[in-house]
Amino acid sequence: MRGSRPFVSLLERTVAHASPQLRAIPDEATRTPPAPDKWTPREVIGHLIDSASNNHGRFVRAAAQDDLTFPGYAQDAWVETQHYNDASWGDLITLWVSFNVHIAHVMRSLPDHAGSRSRTRHNLHELAWKPMPDGEPVTLNAFMADYVAHLRHHLVQVLGPDWESR
Repeated sequence: MRGSRPFVSLLERTVAHASPQLRAIPDEATRTPPAPDKWTPREVIGHLIDSASNNHGRFVRAAAQDDLTFPGYAQDAWVETQHYNDASWGDLITLWVSFNVHIAHVMRSLPDHAGSRSRTRHNLHELAWKPMPDGEPVTLNAFMADYVAHLRHHLVQVLGPDWESR
């Protein structure tokens, strides 16, 4: 049995609770940005898919690495290149749900030592949503919890601050 990782259950509950609310958003509303220079709901979910894609690889590689140093990616360019506003809203949600269900499985499956081992060599001051101080020890568990917090932050942008109470 793996150690306690409450962020895994939080990820699973978040995806299960948010997905029907995302599906209920009228299609045209998903193409409208909330303000100039802001992503549309489709682009936000696309960004979360990109985040899932990048972080899935990071989490798996971290189990075999002595450090937490990973390549970054140009978030805005990824969103722009993939034209998420032209993609099916339903397909985006399905992919986002499926990817995060698998990420929760990966998080739960990682050996305890891989998640809890402190590592001082990392670039999470550049990659994490809430930057982790350069040179200070961090764990993969902390980075995975940050992933979940990042996902939830973006859901507030799409669903509003009270989405969890609905």
